[in-house]
Amino acid sequence: MEQASSNAPAPASARLLPWPTPEGKPCYLVTDHSGSYLSRLADDMEATQLTTGTDVLAHARQVLGDPMSPYTEVRYAGIRLAECLTDALRVAESRGMRMVVPEGAEDHEGTHG
Repeated sequence: MEQASSNAPAPASARLLPWPTPEGKPCYLVTDHSGSYLSRLADDMEATQLTTGTDVLAHARQVLGDPMSPYTEVRYAGIRLAECLTDALRVAESRGMRMVVPEGAEDHEGTHG
């Protein structure tokens, strides 16, 4: 039986990208280094999505704070907030998947002492 060489490169991990496929399914990038063109594009897109979310939240607070806001404006604000929340949750999931857990941290998880 043949064993894998210890010098073999570690398998690349999949990165959840900040945009879905045309069918709405998650889109992943598998690469050996995080400085690739597509990785940088994804980083820029995540930053744009989070900035947009901040802007939409500020506008939605204005609309929701005015009891005379028309129904269509309130509905539009809600739709945009849902879009931005979807984007922010995808960014959070992607970044969480890429976090490095310090060695030994898993052994102490859930223990109090």
